[in-house]
Amino acid sequence: DARGKRTMKFGYLSINHANGIHPAELARELEARGFDSLWLPEHSHMPVHSVGTFPAPTKPMPDAYAHMMNPFISLMAAAMSTSRLVLGTGMSVGLEHDLLDLACTTATLDVLSGSRLVLGLGAGWNAEELHNHRPGLPFNKRYSALKERVAALRIAWGSANACPSYDGLYADTDWGKAISTFAGEYDNFSPSWVFPKPRRGTIPVALGLAGPLGMQHAASYADSWAPVDTALTHGGQDVAARIREFYRLVEQAGRKPAEVTVSLFNITGINDAMIERYAALDIERFVFGPPTFMRHSAADTLKHLDRLHRYIERYPC
Repeated sequence: DARGKRTMKFGYLSINHANGIHPAELARELEARGFDSLWLPEHSHMPVHSVGTFPAPTKPMPDAYAHMMNPFISLMAAAMSTSRLVLGTGMSVGLEHDLLDLACTTATLDVLSGSRLVLGLGAGWNAEELHNHRPGLPFNKRYSALKERVAALRIAWGSANACPSYDGLYADTDWGKAISTFAGEYDNFSPSWVFPKPRRGTIPVALGLAGPLGMQHAASYADSWAPVDTALTHGGQDVAARIREFYRLVEQAGRKPAEVTVSLFNITGINDAMIERYAALDIERFVFGPPTFMRHSAADTLKHLDRLHRYIERYPC
């Protein structure tokens, strides 16, 4: 295998509500217990009449979906209480933000955290939520719009977008020619200085998209693919087969599989046999879900981490 076997790391997905564990406390606990990453989801709001479109139609929507705090501010709190923990959005609805504000927010968080941010992005399932933010963006165009959004962010983050035509007051400074511009169907900005810049020159982008179209998008332009494991088993295939298919698509897209990772999320419960199977796969990390997607206390979170600790001991990062 040209990719080589990766050692599986462990992350944790928190529902991040105001009456639960504080993100700074959670981050300290995770780092001390040997987790490699913390992932926070995002819903800016939950339109009342959108609840019926919840992806699990036979189940009521857990109340945490309506109570999530801002993931970027929460991850900043987590960053200040840790030194090594990877900080991921899992997933941010990236189309529900102003482009340049998102570029600045993410780059600022990455700089202040010491280059620890992974920007996890999803296309979203809630059409009304997206419409409230972007009334001119058709819901059925969100995948192509997200691809363009990532391209625009990478331009904004980058430093190599020299503008030879600029000979103004700042042309001879160390930053004056670092001018970014983007013209697309959904995102546009004129030649601009967009700062700060991530120290790494960019921020890794993980796509939490499943299904054939989502897999193709992740294979073609994401730094990492971050699906939920149960979303990969539709149609009779297993998780291992889907991951093999993903890397085949990566190669088909003309990319090097060794440069693309997989973070596998679980939100429905685990057992020893499942962890053993996943540890044998070519994935970078396995992300544990919270004890419940209903709001729960800090004590409930810590008890859940106690139960998960044996897996961290068995597969140290």
